[in-house]
Amino acid sequence: MIETIYIARHGFRMNWVNNTWKSVTGLAKDPPLAAFGVTQAQELADYFLGLPEDQRPTAIFSSPYYRCLQTAQPVAKALGVPIFVEHGISEWYSPAKPGTGLHPRPGSAASLRTYFPEIDPDAWASIWYPPRVGEDVAEVHTRAAGFLDAFVPAAEDRFACGQNADAYSQDAETAHTARRVLLVSHAATVIALTRALVGDPALPLRVGCCSLTEVVRKRDVIPICGGWEAKLLADGKHLKDGTSRDWGFEDIEIAHGKVVEDPGVPGTEHEKDDLVGPQVALTSNL
Repeated sequence: MIETIYIARHGFRMNWVNNTWKSVTGLAKDPPLAAFGVTQAQELADYFLGLPEDQRPTAIFSSPYYRCLQTAQPVAKALGVPIFVEHGISEWYSPAKPGTGLHPRPGSAASLRTYFPEIDPDAWASIWYPPRVGEDVAEVHTRAAGFLDAFVPAAEDRFACGQNADAYSQDAETAHTARRVLLVSHAATVIALTRALVGDPALPLRVGCCSLTEVVRKRDVIPICGGWEAKLLADGKHLKDGTSRDWGFEDIEIAHGKVVEDPGVPGTEHEKDDLVGPQVALTSNL
């Protein structure tokens, strides 16, 4: 049973300090971390390593974007746990401007393992895919709630019991690899996930780079969404310089009551957005 969910935003991005950055993977809109962001990711790892063993994450699920995997990597190395790639906690893109193409979608876990050997591409398959046509604000919140509704039982079933319970450890305490999970994601998605978990769709929250949210499961509460209590909210005390580049939904640009459309990737105008939404059965009505 998952008892604790940690949620971290990725570290400081290279494109915020250098407009000539290059994508390591070749994917559009996929900048790596800046040197400062790499330092933040290590500070996050040091924080987790400093916790008692019974409080450390026992599994890491990361957005497939390079900056998130870079942020997850030091934690995986420090704690000796694998990284599982999950598209359901990917970046939020506002609706694509008609005629400009679709938003990017990173590669498979197997392909990303080329860059991050800590990725286990076999033990987990993404259970949710966001639409490449983008989402409005309500839709990214619906995605977060739907993802959690699917993710929690799927992770518990996959790792917390049965033949795979001891896949990564012979120790009884750490064998339940879904007991305490770390999700590494992006600002908007972090906010939407947190709001869904605590059951407050209007929770005021600004999320800085490598900030950390921690929620714990309430006793005797069955629903996944709304069944968690926040212990930390976008906290940055583990970072030497504190949080940076904080973001909230109040920062989005609105025109005529709607989110301003974001250009898609040129050349993808005729591609099919044929892998969208849940890939497993949901456990509740959204």
